[in-house]
Amino acid sequence: MNIAIVGVGLIGGSIGIRLKETDFCDRIIGVEKNESNQKKALQLGLVDEFLPLDEALKQCKIIVLTIPVDAIMAVLPGILDKLTDQVVIDMGSTKTNILQLIADHPNRGRYVAAHPMAGTEYSGPEAAVAGLFKGKVMVYVEAFKSDEDAFELADALTDQLEMKSSFMNADEHDMHTAYVSHISHLTSFALALTVLEKEKSQGRIFELAGSGFQSTVRLAKSSPDMWTPIFKQNRTNVLEVLEEHIHQLQNLYNKLEKEDYEGLHRLIKKSNKIKRIIK
Repeated sequence: MNIAIVGVGLIGGSIGIRLKETDFCDRIIGVEKNESNQKKALQLGLVDEFLPLDEALKQCKIIVLTIPVDAIMAVLPGILDKLTDQVVIDMGSTKTNILQLIADHPNRGRYVAAHPMAGTEYSGPEAAVAGLFKGKVMVYVEAFKSDEDAFELADALTDQLEMKSSFMNADEHDMHTAYVSHISHLTSFALALTVLEKEKSQGRIFELAGSGFQSTVRLAKSSPDMWTPIFKQNRTNVLEVLEEHIHQLQNLYNKLEKEDYEGLHRLIKKSNKIKRIIK
């Protein structure tokens, strides 16, 4: 069995690294428009060869889409048009719009919506990481709408990646990811912009940047080509979360402005309850 990975960057490349450690498939075929990324991926041994999408569809049983969500929206209907018994797995970070787009497609059953809750702030083939997925969660969205054999193949791939499984509907998934992933990136982008603005007049500010700052702002290194489409596709949920986040920042601002340090202490102590969720 051959597998095609469409988009050989952090996620696609990390899948390739892991699958090459197993006997799950015979060959891994990459599909990638960027010639520089093709060369890097081949040098790193992430895939066995690169082919155009149409050729890869003819030769592969599983097609894994690890491209930005706007690109998934653009190519998925055409891919489904050409399927016979192949399985397409979309690993994008948003699902509602994608699922609505192909809801009535006659080959809907050959499609599995999945989202690996794993990643780093880096992008491109050189960002691929061995063991990126181990112990992490693969979220299946509306899995009951996939053909049984299609889902079983997708789940077998998840097993090879050494991941745990979770099941959600599209609205639930997109709201949850807005809270635990998308807002984290927006906050990091905002902090980076804040400090960069101050750095214009205080050029030595980064000399004081320690591990706390680095861990908080590291997501600001994430690719705008990936994250702008995510925010676009999940706009309603992200705006809702961002509104609450701004409200909490305003609360902190107000306590500090009014020198209400007891109130500030209470808010910080309340935030410490996150330890019940994140160890």
